[in-house]
Amino acid sequence: MRTGTRTGIAGDGADGYCRRVPTEPLRCAGALIVDDDGRIFIQRRSPERRLFPNCWDIVGGHLEPGEEIDDALRREVTEETGWAVSHVLGLVGEYRYTADDGLTRVETDFLIRVDGDLSRPRLEEGKHTEFRWLAERDIALLDEHRDVNDGLIRRIAEDGFAALRSIGLTG
Repeated sequence: MRTGTRTGIAGDGADGYCRRVPTEPLRCAGALIVDDDGRIFIQRRSPERRLFPNCWDIVGGHLEPGEEIDDALRREVTEETGWAVSHVLGLVGEYRYTADDGLTRVETDFLIRVDGDLSRPRLEEGKHTEFRWLAERDIALLDEHRDVNDGLIRRIAEDGFAALRSIGLTG
């Protein structure tokens, strides 16, 4: 599986446009961080964010050029929470979507455990405004500020809770 982002060179227009057009989707890594009570960590994106402003989200982001998905997962967890990945419990799924910026992304999400004070994440300043631990019964919270037809973060969380059940860590 390719994990980097490649820029196409299908042609060489006067402005170099063709050199900047992605020839494959952007790759993303996502972390569904699980606590001892089987809850999943979510954080609210700031209202100033270009993509999914003011929405609840899991931890994650784009792979850097040449970066492996496992490395991106660990980097994003540390950048967004200050925690360190201790265990990758399993794959939740792979999700393909096109965001408001028109770019297609393929996001691979994992259930993970982390080391650190779970009551005190270090949220990335300017990117996230609050956090909470989500129990499965509270999943409707993820519909807040989302387009009715989107529902992506809810589907990811539902798949995450199903994965937790399949390995015996909740309900």
